[in-house]
Amino acid sequence: MAVFSLPTLPTSFVSPVKSYLLSAALVALSLSVCAQDHPERRKRHYDAQARTYYRGPVRFSAGAGVGLYNGDLTKGLSNQLPGPSFSLGVLYPVHPHWTVGSEATYFQIGSTDYLPERNLAFRGRNGTGTVFVRFEPLRDGAYYAAPRPAPTALVKPYLKLGVGLALYSPKAYNGTTRPDATTSFLRPERGDYPALAIVAPVGAGVTLRLTHKLNATAEAAYYFTTTDQLDDISTGLGRSTSALKDGYGLVELKLEYSPWSR
Repeated sequence: MAVFSLPTLPTSFVSPVKSYLLSAALVALSLSVCAQDHPERRKRHYDAQARTYYRGPVRFSAGAGVGLYNGDLTKGLSNQLPGPSFSLGVLYPVHPHWTVGSEATYFQIGSTDYLPERNLAFRGRNGTGTVFVRFEPLRDGAYYAAPRPAPTALVKPYLKLGVGLALYSPKAYNGTTRPDATTSFLRPERGDYPALAIVAPVGAGVTLRLTHKLNATAEAAYYFTTTDQLDDISTGLGRSTSALKDGYGLVELKLEYSPWSR
């Protein structure tokens, strides 16, 4: 029985073929990577002056700071019992001057009474979830397609406006210091703490560009609320004669990280 075998290609032929196939694979891989990373593949948008810009990228934020209270018990900073605040958020630039975002925050507030004869105080542990918009008045060339009409902004101030929900849980007591293990808390004004309220943050901040992926931000915001019981002190049980809504402020330092920044 005859045995057939495939012809053996000369080494001088096989080597160039292998080199060609390897080169072709590397070129294809390079083109694929370039195509994915090339900014021209991103969708272009145009501002009012027909300048081309890109939206995004997504940035994640983490911050810490202090919470300050405004309500029935205090007339200034001297009565404050400030507490810590911690926040996590996400931001997405939709325009060179506008960014939308969402944030979850845990914070503690407290105060002693500005009226010595009333001798009230409270501690509140709370959480909020908000959505907001930020307006950045300065032009940042990082958002625009090349050639950029402005240099990359290293420092950017902004204004912030939002809305959200607060889950608040206050405890009132008699005293002039922070509560401890021996503190006897007063009967709560309502039996459904933690309770919900609508909040509306209004604030301002400044962002410092550290790298093309990382920003540092200092922000101060005041939160208007729909409740007079953020401190468990209201007209309900006669602990206060004021029916004005309570509020609070947050002052935080944050880091903003953009893993997909180009």
